[in-house]
Formats: sequence, C-alpha cells, structure tokens
Amino acid sequence: MEYRIEKDSLGDVQVPTSAYYGAQTQRAVINFPISGQQPYRAFVWSMIAIKRAAAEVNRDLGLLDARLAGAIIQAADECLDGALADQWVVDPFQAGAGTSHNMNTNEVLANRANEILGVALNSKDKKPVGSNDHVNMAQSTNDTTPTAIRIGVLWRLPELRAAIQSLVDALKQKADEFDPVVKSGRTHLQDAVPVRLGQEFGGYARAVARDLERIEAAADSLRRMPIGGTATGTGLNAHPDYHKGMVRVMSRILGQPLHESDNLFEGMQSMADAAHFSASMRTFAVTMTRISNDLRLLSSGPTTGFDEIRLPAVQPGSSIMPGKVNPVLAEMLNMTMFHVQGNDHTVALAAQAGQLELNVMMPIIAHNLNEMVHVTIGAINAFVKFCLVGIQAQPEKATGWLAKNAIVVTALNPVIGYQLGAELVKEAMKRNATIREVAAERIAAGTLTKKDGAPITLGEVDAVLSDMHKLTEGGLGGPAGGG
Repeated sequence: MEYRIEKDSLGDVQVPTSAYYGAQTQRAVINFPISGQQPYRAFVWSMIAIKRAAAEVNRDLGLLDARLAGAIIQAADECLDGALADQWVVDPFQAGAGTSHNMNTNEVLANRANEILGVALNSKDKKPVGSNDHVNMAQSTNDTTPTAIRIGVLWRLPELRAAIQSLVDALKQKADEFDPVVKSGRTHLQDAVPVRLGQEFGGYARAVARDLERIEAAADSLRRMPIGGTATGTGLNAHPDYHKGMVRVMSRILGQPLHESDNLFEGMQSMADAAHFSASMRTFAVTMTRISNDLRLLSSGPTTGFDEIRLPAVQPGSSIMPGKVNPVLAEMLNMTMFHVQGNDHTVALAAQAGQLELNVMMPIIAHNLNEMVHVTIGAINAFVKFCLVGIQAQPEKATGWLAKNAIVVTALNPVIGYQLGAELVKEAMKRNATIREVAAERIAAGTLTKKDGAPITLGEVDAVLSDMHKLTEGGLGGPAGGG
C-alpha cells in the first residue's frame, strides 16, 4: 500500500494515499482494531449534517469565508448522498466521547473540499480548508457527538415508525380475520374461560400501538439540540447566535423539527434522553418477545401441540428430520429482540458513566442506539412480510380443545355458585368428560341445584354453555344473569 505523510500534534503519520481521512483517523484505525465494524450510516450521516450546517451558519455569521464554506457544503452534500461512504473507518469501540469519529468526518470533508477548490488529495500544496479550523469551526467533539446521537436516531425514525405501524396494521387485520374463532383461554398455561382468537390478536395490536406511542414520545425528547456548547457547555469559541442558527439549519437538513436547548450544560452532561429512547425500544422488544413466544406456542405441534394457528412454511426445519417445519421467523424475532434488550442495558450503563461536564461513553451509546433501531426495522419488516400476514387459523383444532375445557363452568358461577362449579370441574377432569355431561348426570340425580337451592334444568345449563362465542363477550350469563 502506498502512503502519504501527514502530521498532527503528535508527529508524522503514514496515511494511505487513497484515503480522504487524515492523521488522527489513521491513529484511531491503528489504536482500535476491536470489532472490525464501521460506524452505522446514521451516525456518519448525522455528523456530516452537523458539519454542513456549521459551515452555512458560520458563513452567514461572517466567521467563515464564503468560498471555503461553499466547498465544505458541497463536500458535505455529496457525502450526505452517500459519496465516500467507505472513508468512515473508525471502529465503534474507540476513544471516549467520539473524538476519532468527529475527526474522521472533519478530515474527509476537508480533503474533499480542498479537491473541490482545486487542491488534489495527495498534493503537497497548502490546503485552504483545514479539518480543525474550518470544518470543525465553533464545534467540539463534546457537543457534536451528543447532537449526532440525537439526529441519527431521528433520521431513521420514519423508517422505524413505518415498520412498527405495518406490524400494528397486520395484527389488526388478523384480529378481524380471526374474530369468529372461539378457543380456550389459558392463564398460567392452564385452561381458562373462552376467548376469541381475534381478541388475542387484537390485544397484541393494541400493545404494539402503545409501544409505538412510547417510542414517539421518547424520540421527541431527542429533538433538544446541545450543539453550541462546544467543549464544556459554555459555548466558548462559538458566536452567541450560533446555537439558534444551527438548530434552524439542521431542522431543514433533517426535514424534522428540532428544538433549542434550554440548558447546554445538561444537554452535554446528560445522556438521559438517549437512555429514555433506548428504554422505549427495550419495552417494545419485551412486548415483541412475549408475542413471538405466544405465536410459537399457539403454532406448536402440529400433531402434539396446540396447533391453533399455522405459521407460513418458509424453509425446511431440520437437516435430519424430513418434513419438519420450524417457526423460524418468530425465532429470528426473539433473537433480535433479545439483542435489542442487551443493547439497552449497555446504553443504560454508559449513560450513568458520565462524569462532570462530559459523558465519554457516547460512542457506544451512539452505536447501540443505531444498532437497535437498525435491527428492529429489519426484523419487523421481515416478520410481517414473511410470517405475520400468512398466519392461518386452525378453527377445528381450537374448537376441539375448547370442547375439552372444563373451566367453561365459570360461566355457571352466577347460577350454581363457585363451590358446585369446582366439584363439576374436578369430576369432569377425573373422568375425561365434558361439563355438560357431568351436569346432566347430576341434574338427573338431583345433586345439582342453583345457589338458592332451587332445582336447575339441563336447558338452563345449555342456555349458558351452548354459545361459547357469547361467553367471550363478558357480562352475566344464564338465568340468574338475565341473558
């Protein structure tokens, strides 16, 4: 590999001749060969957006030469559109605060801006645009990184919202489709009173919709921008109007509303807003883990499990057992949601590790927030497309299980009382008989009565138990309940 020599405050550094980054980035590449990963596109995009906005604002404030600002803006616009994407090379596990990522951006934009101004990448001529003096003007890693964390999440928020909303919509559609299917409810994984399969899926849809509301609310807290605090929150080396101008321009670049901070010190010291958003993603992951587990359980078997629903068969399930099909999309979703919850734990630990004016753990907060958003979008889109929309109900199996469920006697409680109901269940389960069969025998023997001791007829029992759909609609059933 061919190199050029660049200098930083520590001395000479060999930098690949094809690299648009410079000495400080190269030192980070050498010092942090940790994961082999590059930063998420959202984190790169957001830092570029900050540099682009700063060039415009500083130009308009009369602090940055218009010619230099124009070159930086053009370079940034190119990179915002995806140019030079392979030039962001610092491992996510890097020096604290994100100085290496910040300088990676400064150096790439400076070198590209100089090219635009006619100075070749490896030229030894004096370069008019400096990575620190011009691209990083009025900035510090300490305010650009927390700002980039916020913008990066917000940049992908529309994708995240669309993915989760598609999940809500698909669950609602299944709730409507499955509404006629009456099945055995289960609590503690034991038989319970009847529910409709559509009611179960409707509950899933509402739970996910509420999680989306939480995510949206948490994302709103990320709209407060700490940019302009520079090194410690005082705004040293930044124009008094810089913060306001940056919020205005970044709002335009992002295409979403951003807000000025009411306290730049808080915005730089505290990662609470990031932790809050992370926690909302964890809550969604908890919900989806629960739902995925339910779907795996309801589709278990098919001959030796519940088999009340069938998930689409998308690939063979075994290398040794012919014909076996597994719930692979639900399993994928579980694993992804476990990963999201692990990401959140790291964010929580990192958020509490801030000290005095700075949280140096911001790079891992940025990486994990972007990762949880990225994998969630991918997992939910795949799950909806390849699994959820193709789920089929098995009404015959659901009806068969319900017919064996002795707990439907609960609907007779208002008529015969809890104790007699418990006796019917015990006998029915012992003999593997239905509640109606046991009730008919006891009525014939005169050992089953209403709570007040009055006789009860089989017709009155049938009036309660014959319509299982009605039992899923709540209220009081039977003669004592008035219908």
